[in-house]
Amino acid sequence: MSKKLPHIVIFNPDQWRGDVMGHLGNPAAVTPNLDRLVETEAVSFERTFCQNPVCTPSRCSFMSGWYPHIKGNRTIFHMMQPEDPVLLRTLKKMGYYVWWGGKNDLIPNDVDFSEYCDEKYVPDFPKYTSNSDWRGNQDSPGYYSFFGGQVDDNHGLKGFAENDWGYIHGAIEQIKNAPKDKPLCIYLPILYPHPPYAVEEPWFSLIDRSKLPERVKPPKEFEGKASMLKGIAEIQNLESWSEENWTELRATYYGMCARVDHQFGLVMDALKEAGLYDDTAIFFFSDHGDYTGDFNLAEKNQNTFEDCLTRVPFIIKPPKNVPIKPGVRDALVELIDFPATVEDMLGFVPEHTHFGKSLLPIIAGEIDEHRDAVFSEGGRLHGETHCMELEALDQQQPGALYYPRLKMQRSEGPEHTKAIMCRTKDYKYVQRLYEQDELYDLTADPHEVHNRINDPELADVLRKMKDRLLTFHLATSDVVRHRPDARF
Repeated sequence: MSKKLPHIVIFNPDQWRGDVMGHLGNPAAVTPNLDRLVETEAVSFERTFCQNPVCTPSRCSFMSGWYPHIKGNRTIFHMMQPEDPVLLRTLKKMGYYVWWGGKNDLIPNDVDFSEYCDEKYVPDFPKYTSNSDWRGNQDSPGYYSFFGGQVDDNHGLKGFAENDWGYIHGAIEQIKNAPKDKPLCIYLPILYPHPPYAVEEPWFSLIDRSKLPERVKPPKEFEGKASMLKGIAEIQNLESWSEENWTELRATYYGMCARVDHQFGLVMDALKEAGLYDDTAIFFFSDHGDYTGDFNLAEKNQNTFEDCLTRVPFIIKPPKNVPIKPGVRDALVELIDFPATVEDMLGFVPEHTHFGKSLLPIIAGEIDEHRDAVFSEGGRLHGETHCMELEALDQQQPGALYYPRLKMQRSEGPEHTKAIMCRTKDYKYVQRLYEQDELYDLTADPHEVHNRINDPELADVLRKMKDRLLTFHLATSDVVRHRPDARF
């Protein structure tokens, strides 16, 4: 490469809903660092969607530019293989010093991490431990709520709450000691605001409970919704939980996001103090969202696609030499556009076919629209027992924190059906193999409560959405290796 490569920071919180940011109009969100950045130096894409609503499939997708169906990255135990493209490895080959601090959920734990990074950082303190005392009695109505509340020194989740701090401080030290002869890539896939919902002061009390947006309630008997939702809701048994309890859970989640915003600000300050900030490309995005009480549910699941799960924050601050018109954009964006944008910024031509599209033209203000539709996918076929995540042995029995979801994933009924979402700005269509499809008019029903799949008034919309989905399948059905085999 002839031109100087920018430094890169990939700040990647886990399970952050796309609507919990102040600059997008949420009055309860406390995100001053992100808000200031978007006002002056960055672009926030308010309609960004992940390609799968759980951790590993989403990360495999945004690190490769592949949809999960390309190589079957559809469970948390099916990760990127040695022959698969991973952006971190590409950056390392380009000469970057790649520092990785935080979660994996991308490549198998038994591979050689030196292929992907120069340092897989491990904080000085041991991996967090916790106890289940914070959950109360198993017969209590909030036992499966993931609600931990305020963390203090005696809380069973104290170790959980402390975990990210080691990686944040490690990243700051690496920035202070950045190599002189290489561009630096900091990859921070931190844990928060992933449940359990628990946070220490001052963030626990920072959220004004009265400003929280109204919680989305499910239709009666979950009519028209996926059976996965009803199945999880019946086991979590949170329908009778008081609204006051839901308010505290949601405020705690918002407090977790506020803490992440503060940690993000610390990393930005470190870049400025080290004199690296202007020459750094900063990417802030999550892997997927969280129900946080919507539809009477906590946490997430693998094959439903409400916006609270599939819409994520995505903020980009380019280095100073890249044209930008700061502010919020409402163009439809997918997380697979992340690697394409990095490649375009670096002038790098990828050595594999992928489906991302660079966001640089829209960042510069040259265009307003990016995609006509976005897609997310999940679930499994009947008989795909290897996709039931049976490897999570500690979560298979009643009482385990993730038991409600894992029980549904083991079902051979329709609950864990393979499914795919096609979303435009105005409509969302979800095709399911073993149960009723879904169709929502987002202009009239933005929270996706009323399934209108059988509404004759939307028959033409349904036809167009099905046709768009068919085109998507044709265009992304496979990838061909760029290097052909010897035949003669």
